[in-house]
Amino acid sequence: MSASPHLTVVNHPLVQHKLTLMREKGTSTAVFRQLLREISQFLAYEVTRDLPLETKHIETPVQAMDAPTLAGRKLALISILRAGNGLLDGMLELIPSARVGFVGLYRDEETLQPVQYYFKVPEHMDDRMVIAVDPMLATGNSSVAAIDLLKKSGAKNICFLCLLAAPEGVARMKEAHPDVPIVTASVDSHLNDNGYIVPGLGDAGDRMFGTK
Repeated sequence: MSASPHLTVVNHPLVQHKLTLMREKGTSTAVFRQLLREISQFLAYEVTRDLPLETKHIETPVQAMDAPTLAGRKLALISILRAGNGLLDGMLELIPSARVGFVGLYRDEETLQPVQYYFKVPEHMDDRMVIAVDPMLATGNSSVAAIDLLKKSGAKNICFLCLLAAPEGVARMKEAHPDVPIVTASVDSHLNDNGYIVPGLGDAGDRMFGTK
């Protein structure tokens, strides 16, 4: 793992191996979806590394003890639709008690700017650690817009989790939301003229759902 205050790249061998399989254009929709679910759990492990703990008194089969347990309100996982659901599914297997929200944004293919069509998040966002998930951080425009909306809802402790990032998207997020750390499996080379990450893996939503 390589990390700075704003960016953490999870370079675990299993993450990188699975990411390579996802990048291959011949990987089937079913396998792509399964790999994304598996990688999301590795990324979730990193993003939750510093969750606050408290102790509770329990009885083991041997003796009583004060044991660690998560403190505070339950996490909020926010899927940036539609591709974010691929990361969300795997994370919920690891954190089944998390609250879930959705931000619906699509990218105008001409302007590359985000257009909102849906927003629904849990209550008490100001008391929760909020993890926004979207497989691709490309231009950063949609991600910045999603974080804007989450902050308006009261969220203060936000982290952005993605599978792939472009340097342009990382820079855009850092400029707009320097208080929101990014966790990703890779920072790729650049964006092409169509705003896609290079070398990337294509459109994550299309590959996950088998659409064009």
